[in-house]
Amino acid sequence: MLLWSLLVILAPVDGKSDWLTLVAPSAVFEGDRIDLTCQRKNNWWKVTRVSYHKDGEELQFSSELSNFSIERAVLSDSGTYHCAVALVWPLFPFQKEKTSRSVRIEVQELFPRPVLTVSPFRAIEGNPVTLTCETKLSPQRSDAQLRFCFFRDGRALGSGWSSSPELRVPVMWSGDSGSYWCEAETVTPSVRKQSLQSQIHMWRVPVSNVSLEMRAPRGQVIEGRNLVLLCSVTEGTGNITFSWHREATGTSVGKKTQRSLSVELEVPAVQERDAGRYYCRADNGHGPIQSKVLSILVRIPVSCPILSITAPRAQAVEGDVVELRCEAQRGSPPILYRFYYEDVPLGNSSAPSGGGASFNLSLTAEHSGNYSCEADNGLGARRSEVVPLSLSVPVSPPVLTIRRPRSQAVEGDVVELHCEAQRGSPPILYRFYHEDVPLGSSSAPSGGEASLNLSLTAEHSGNYSCEANNSLGVQRSKMVSLSITVPVSHPVLTLNPDVAQAMVGDVLELRCEAQRGSPPILYWFYHEDVILGNTSAPFGGGASFNLSLTTEHSGNYSCGADNGLGAQSSKMVSLNITGLSKNKVTHITVGVIGCLLSMLGLAATAALVGRFRTQRKSGPQTGQKRGSEEAPGPELLNRAIPRNIGSVPGPDPPTQALHGPPSLSRPALMELQPLYSNVSPGDDDLVYSQIWSRQHREGSPAHSPRTHQKGEVFHQEPAIVYSEVKRADPDDPARQDREEATEGYENVPCASLALDH
Repeated sequence: MLLWSLLVILAPVDGKSDWLTLVAPSAVFEGDRIDLTCQRKNNWWKVTRVSYHKDGEELQFSSELSNFSIERAVLSDSGTYHCAVALVWPLFPFQKEKTSRSVRIEVQELFPRPVLTVSPFRAIEGNPVTLTCETKLSPQRSDAQLRFCFFRDGRALGSGWSSSPELRVPVMWSGDSGSYWCEAETVTPSVRKQSLQSQIHMWRVPVSNVSLEMRAPRGQVIEGRNLVLLCSVTEGTGNITFSWHREATGTSVGKKTQRSLSVELEVPAVQERDAGRYYCRADNGHGPIQSKVLSILVRIPVSCPILSITAPRAQAVEGDVVELRCEAQRGSPPILYRFYYEDVPLGNSSAPSGGGASFNLSLTAEHSGNYSCEADNGLGARRSEVVPLSLSVPVSPPVLTIRRPRSQAVEGDVVELHCEAQRGSPPILYRFYHEDVPLGSSSAPSGGEASLNLSLTAEHSGNYSCEANNSLGVQRSKMVSLSITVPVSHPVLTLNPDVAQAMVGDVLELRCEAQRGSPPILYWFYHEDVILGNTSAPFGGGASFNLSLTTEHSGNYSCGADNGLGAQSSKMVSLNITGLSKNKVTHITVGVIGCLLSMLGLAATAALVGRFRTQRKSGPQTGQKRGSEEAPGPELLNRAIPRNIGSVPGPDPPTQALHGPPSLSRPALMELQPLYSNVSPGDDDLVYSQIWSRQHREGSPAHSPRTHQKGEVFHQEPAIVYSEVKRADPDDPARQDREEATEGYENVPCASLALDH
């Protein structure tokens, strides 16, 4: 309530002297300073004692005039004040007392005593409470500053003194019940007042609606992870004791007391055995309240699965169907299994009720490698350890290649036989064959290829193959042919006839042969390092060269062989030529002698000459018929002279015709030498045929040339016809006609020529 200020009333008191006056302030408020002064009207009298009085009681006295002060006025300082003095006259020893008139001083209240109020009126624990300190300054001192402080049981609340008359307590509990008051004060002047003490009792609300709930990641309780059980109430104040219980046993699994409407109980590392039914209780002193039962299912993450591979045989082979089985020993169903080959997914299979799952795989050559599986039940996937599968693949037919240092293999080269099967499980054993004869073997422990080096000899030409074997079957490659070129060996030159000396006119066969060397072989023939000619041996072996001898042909002969891999020369063979010179003068002389001797048999000779002319005119068929009709039959000896014989220096061909057959004696041969006047040694297109005709007399050996007596003349004329073999020229028919006119040449003696003439 408000107290109104008292007015200081200064009024004279009856019976009092006006000679002495008490001076006092006109208005006084609590906390103000009060100064009282006692004054006299004249100074004739000497003052010996001064005293101040309130309501008849002496407050202070002194031996001289002085003031009386009250430092801070309070309401109790209100009252009636006066002063009294003792006077002495200076001339006369006379003393008397004077009293002032009384003055009424009323100390006015600066502000009334504060009143403490509580809001809400019914404080419920756990709720905020507002304390208010109510007072008001006097209107005459409204400019003064008030501050407030709240106390409980002698202890200041909050932050102490504050200019706010309110204090808000956020939460108050039953323990906060007690005696509260507030104080208000002004700084200038310093006036402090305290309210009456108030007893504040916090009202407690009983717990209600207790509930239990589970808090877990994704709403699932996973083995090994933490589980949080939350027990809460919708109402209840003060300290609440929460407890958690397992329904099966009724035992408490946790207990907490705190000022909260909800409390958590954390169960670390939940195990499968922690699954079951739970409830909680809450009590704040009004009796425990129980929640409903909560069922907790603990899900178990899958353990590391185990992968097993079942094959129809000990060693899996391409084409087999294998079973991949994956199984996790622990884990809540359903479980999804995934199968991998070298981290590449093959497929998946589900186990709705737990356990394992299988996956069938038909093997190909690419399926060798590492396999694994993965188990997942939504709580985290686990991968198995890697299981290797070695797949045996039968070898494919290998491919044989021959690597040689040059395009054409040569004897002495080292070639590499390279065999490789494109498919097949290692190790692979390769065998190499030459014409089905084993050459050797080589192993490829890691698969792939193998090689065999072979130093070539002449016998190594032929067909090669290789074989691959990895114990699942043998495969043979296709045949590969290898042709080995053998360099020619040193040739050997032989002469036929094999004599150290030969006679002029003989036809000498030079034969050159290299014992070794791949065909074709080209042979060259030399006389004193001068090339005579060459002959080829397309299929190998030796080759011959015929030479009609002259005296210039004496000397050293050799030959060379070449098949493109290097020429080789034979050793020198010496030949000595003996006998007559076969120049044209000798031919004419022998012809003349023949003519003289043949005159004795002119008639026979003429007939024979006519017959030969008939044969020449009738052509080759007539000549052949004539030869067949002669009795007892002619002995024919044909010799082919090479077309290039004209390049060889020597006498006119054919010189062998001058010698005649081996059965004739040399004197007879000298007599039968004909004259060849129409034979040109420089014509390369002529081929000469030599025909010997022997006539025998029947029944008489005396007709033999060897049995003629001395002085008996016997003529034996060789019937010799030289025919020119001409080259056909289809572009020049006139030339053919000219050649037909001169196609036959006869060895007609001089006597015959004379008869013709």
